[in-house]
Amino acid sequence: MRKSTLIAGAVLAAFAFAGPAAAQQKVKIGFISTFSGPQGVMGQFMKESVELAIEHLGGKVGGLPVEMFYGDDQVKPDVGVQVAEEMLKKNQVDFVSGIIWSNVMMAVVPVVTGANKIMVGSNAGASPLAGAQCNRLYFSTSWNNDQTPEAMGKYLTDTGVNDIYVIAPNYQAGKDMVAGLKRYYKGRIVEEIYTKLGQQDYQAEITQLRSKNPKAVFAFLPGGMGIQFLKQYDQAGLRGQLPLYTVYTVDEISIPAVKDSAVGIYETRYWSPDLKNAATQKFVTDYRKKYGKLPVFYGAQSYDGIMLMDSAVRAVKGNLKNVDGMVKAMEKADFKSLRGPFTYNVNHHPIQNFYLLKTEKLASGDIEMRIQKTIFEKHKDSYFQDCKMK
Repeated sequence: MRKSTLIAGAVLAAFAFAGPAAAQQKVKIGFISTFSGPQGVMGQFMKESVELAIEHLGGKVGGLPVEMFYGDDQVKPDVGVQVAEEMLKKNQVDFVSGIIWSNVMMAVVPVVTGANKIMVGSNAGASPLAGAQCNRLYFSTSWNNDQTPEAMGKYLTDTGVNDIYVIAPNYQAGKDMVAGLKRYYKGRIVEEIYTKLGQQDYQAEITQLRSKNPKAVFAFLPGGMGIQFLKQYDQAGLRGQLPLYTVYTVDEISIPAVKDSAVGIYETRYWSPDLKNAATQKFVTDYRKKYGKLPVFYGAQSYDGIMLMDSAVRAVKGNLKNVDGMVKAMEKADFKSLRGPFTYNVNHHPIQNFYLLKTEKLASGDIEMRIQKTIFEKHKDSYFQDCKMK
């Protein structure tokens, strides 16, 4: 009996001196994205990049073993909320991350932050969350929606493109993207069209834009929407005839599907696989080796999300109950981001560079995007002054 008591006492003492990390044996992360339907390919790239990030960290986050829970939001806010609630209540996750769509993000963030858990958004950049609805428990590893089209608007103005037709889906991000374009574009918008989210047929819009006879077209049509639009734009004989400028439409997902239909089209972005820094080069090399394809920005943002969470857990030495400590650590952005060093603004959105990219056909026959120039350096979003956090 005395021996058993001594052993039990020794075990209890060991746990007492081991500190907070011993009490919590693993980090639980819920990752919500779209894994079904035409848009599911984006979620797959995100999931693959998350898994590569964890592999690069030796299978741990913040020095603790990690358990991932993946959920499909089906591009529906109510489904996203159900998935988040299950992750929080059933799986007892410590962080929630992911989410492609701004309308889904707007619905999910209050659920996660209301449970006093940290939300790390790795794509959707809804403007209210950068402004009046900012939250100390919400961080973005992507951008505010407006920023990328702001860069395109500046480029179009600087190069004298003074007459454009605008097309985007009718949801939060579509409206934000057009608002961002208008903030820096000083030319004339001949028509502003909002299509159904997830729409696959653009023949009517292409006929209409042709009749408007603009000097150029601006499009925000991510995922499967962009693939169909690019194909139909080319089939209508407009590529090469009517310049197409896009954001989140031509990327490493759509190029393999549309091939030459993407050549010559310009995009603006904060990241590209040809960005010259050590973290990106390792990510791209290892991703290609593991999955046999180029990674896309959706994945880069998701990879950075894991690295951000890793920095937070390390800072509190594995004490996942120290939410305030993790928030303070995350505000420092103390990790090797694929975009290179950046800082967080008061609203927990990155202050970062934005580049002009062009789709080029290489001598090898491969079609890839290449950075042409830097448009913005250390660019702040347009909503941070509405955020009450200081």
